[in-house]
Amino acid sequence: MTKAFSRPSSSSAHRVGLLSAKQRKFLTKLTVLISGGMFIDGFILGCVGIVMPAITADLHLSLAWQGLIGASALIGIFIGGPLGGWLADKVGRKPMFTIDLAIFLVGSVLQFVVGEAWQLFLVRVLMGIAIGADYSIGWPLLAEFSPARLRGKLLAVLELAWYVGYLVSYALGWALTVSFATNWHIILGLSTVPTVIVFLMRLGTPESPRWLMSQGRTTEAKAIAAEHMGQDELNELQAHSHRGSQGFGRLFSADYIRTTVFVSIFWVCNVTPYFAIGAFAPIVLQQLGLKEGLTGGLVLNGVAVLGTALSVMLIERVGRRKLAVPPFFISTIALVCVALFSHVSPAIILVCFFTFSFVNAISTTLTGVYPGEVFPTEIRGIGVGFATAASRIGAAAGTFLLPVVVGSVGVGTAMLLAAGISLVGGMVSYLLAPETRGKTLSEASAPQRKANVEVTAGDLKSVR
Repeated sequence: MTKAFSRPSSSSAHRVGLLSAKQRKFLTKLTVLISGGMFIDGFILGCVGIVMPAITADLHLSLAWQGLIGASALIGIFIGGPLGGWLADKVGRKPMFTIDLAIFLVGSVLQFVVGEAWQLFLVRVLMGIAIGADYSIGWPLLAEFSPARLRGKLLAVLELAWYVGYLVSYALGWALTVSFATNWHIILGLSTVPTVIVFLMRLGTPESPRWLMSQGRTTEAKAIAAEHMGQDELNELQAHSHRGSQGFGRLFSADYIRTTVFVSIFWVCNVTPYFAIGAFAPIVLQQLGLKEGLTGGLVLNGVAVLGTALSVMLIERVGRRKLAVPPFFISTIALVCVALFSHVSPAIILVCFFTFSFVNAISTTLTGVYPGEVFPTEIRGIGVGFATAASRIGAAAGTFLLPVVVGSVGVGTAMLLAAGISLVGGMVSYLLAPETRGKTLSEASAPQRKANVEVTAGDLKSVR
């Protein structure tokens, strides 16, 4: 039996011609602008666990409020992902690309002045809504401008930017908390600085030619594509100019239900253990016997950045599946070892946690790639948005429930639950993850019927 996902043919590997210097410059700038949004997302989430003790003392938070504020941005992303995606598909990528960041900027400034738990919660929900929208706008925009041979790497860079933002925020929060006892309002409000910079740089970004083509605005699409895209992408754009139905319903049609299910579960199973462990790394590490929990959490996030960087370098060489499937099973083993052998030695805890952080980051990088590739233009925004919302259910649940689980049944049981989630992610990815390397967007987003996603034992060997 042949493999369902083979290497791209030599002809497809050479479809994409060289870009002019002007086009390369535009593509680089666009990647930076969208990466800026991802950096900001990681930035607002990275320091919450560190400043939570100070917020708790200052605002007299109950355990419930601690969980709600810790998960507030994730709740907002759950709302903003589908809403932003729907608007991006309806009114276009360009207008939403700056509106969402303007909303985020307002929320970021408000963090300096909030004085009640409910105020902080609502402000961070608002910021999360804007960030969720940015996922659903930025990823489709970059995917729709990128040539096939670079698309995976550029989309993976977005996830790297998220991890860097998370790490920078965590490091700043750690330094300002430990060394300078800085007020938590200032630490949270630091997100204003990168937001202003990215917002100003985004002004004047062009509309996606693929979206314009899907709306029947052919002349505008061709003009923008001719200026910013290579000839091969322009030819492919014109060859696939038909318009399809929009809206949530198409996500669950016979053509795309498997795609929707795969992307959502893949994302949920990647981020739920990460947020459960990452957001409360100091608490988890301290309860496992490591006194320097904050330092361990900082190193843990640094290891995740390295894993993402490796994924960026390899994605166009080895393909998507080899980076998507094996890390889940390695994560499962690492978390089980933490649960069963944490009492033996602190060194075992660190090795297992670092292993989890490294390989989890490798597969999580694909959450920035698959959603932008596997949905057609007409529902790419809403497809990314729906998957974003699904992932944030898991992330918010992990963030909210971890303190409760640890307090009631212990860290060991919590780690076994995280291992189970990783195992589910590995099995689903093994069965459903497509290989989109070297394919045009039209090919990558073609309907994935059951016959097209059949996986054999040979696939398992190919990803080992």
